[in-house]
Amino acid sequence: MKPDIHPEYFSTTISCACGNVIEVGSTKPDIRVEICSKCHPFFTGKQKLIDTAGRIERFRKKYAKFQKQD
Repeated sequence: MKPDIHPEYFSTTISCACGNVIEVGSTKPDIRVEICSKCHPFFTGKQKLIDTAGRIERFRKKYAKFQKQD
């Protein structure tokens, strides 16, 4: 490795808005995030899947004429 070309490496804490703290190594001394795996809906299982304004039905209606008729 060449001297003086690499960034400093810190033992860093990542702090989430929910209060979760994670210890990692990074080139930045302190990292703050708004959402993490402890509070993100995808990871917590509290994800809501909604069909806003009937998009699926509109799609099916629009492309129904292209469906193969048996």
